[in-house]
Amino acid sequence: MFRIASLALILIVGAVSIAHATDDVITTRQKLMAANGAATGAAAGMAKEEIAFNPVIAKAALQNWEAVAFSFGDYFPEGSNTGDTRASPKIWEDAAGWSAALEKFRADASAAVAADPKDLDSFKTAMSAVTANCQSCHETFRLERN
Repeated sequence: MFRIASLALILIVGAVSIAHATDDVITTRQKLMAANGAATGAAAGMAKEEIAFNPVIAKAALQNWEAVAFSFGDYFPEGSNTGDTRASPKIWEDAAGWSAALEKFRADASAAVAADPKDLDSFKTAMSAVTANCQSCHETFRLERN
């Protein structure tokens, strides 16, 4: 029970990060990605059966992804490609490709939430499109660490 409560707390903290955007768009983007990371960690733990499946945590992870998907695009204005960021210049160079990737992320996340998985197999199915989308976007629109 303690582990489930801890995972739920991690997801709540991630959601709070979303709600507390800063005036610095790069910092806000990093907070949003940290929230996604927390959700992905919990989801992956359940998918790999390292932690017991819990439908409440599964739903929280899916809802976190959806919240980030619909707010993330607001934090990439022109000129925010310099500084402490891993955002690739491709975001601004290929605005149409970036917009299409973001729309796909939104659609995948919304579909996963709408699926409302109640068991591990349906959760794995619901999350697979979202995580595949994340991987694809990271490969195209994120710089590697130096």
